[in-house]
Amino acid sequence: MLTFLYQRFLIGFEENKIDPITRMVSENTQQVLQLFNTGSSIEERGAHPYIKLFYNHRYVARIVEGCNAISVIILFISFVIAFSGRLKPTVLFIFGGSLLIYGLNILRIAALSALIFYFPKQESFLHKVLFPLCIYGVVFVLWLIWVRKFSIYAAKDV
Repeated sequence: MLTFLYQRFLIGFEENKIDPITRMVSENTQQVLQLFNTGSSIEERGAHPYIKLFYNHRYVARIVEGCNAISVIILFISFVIAFSGRLKPTVLFIFGGSLLIYGLNILRIAALSALIFYFPKQESFLHKVLFPLCIYGVVFVLWLIWVRKFSIYAAKDV
């Protein structure tokens, strides 16, 4: 259901236009990078559905819709709802976990950009193996915490 709603949201944008979530992720990544490297910037070209990311004045990556972590957040939320407990802890855990995933995703893109700058030959490994392992690893740990501490299946002390 959440994926369907997100896809409906994306359909509302013209072809080759960037959705506001991806734009916000790009801007937040730029802000993080500028804390460490003033030569970091982003550039949006209207004819392409991505934002170029520059590190130390060099083009290192493109940020596309798939980089915004919404699909990961949807996966996280779906799992929590599937094993939901009381309403308040469920809503708070979903909110807190989603913020954590969003923030870690920003840090992931920033770190990935810097590492690609310094280790361009490792781009494939960094992008396809190391950083997905990190983000999905955090989601898995959040799921474990949820199931063990807050879900209806959590062990209750008698």
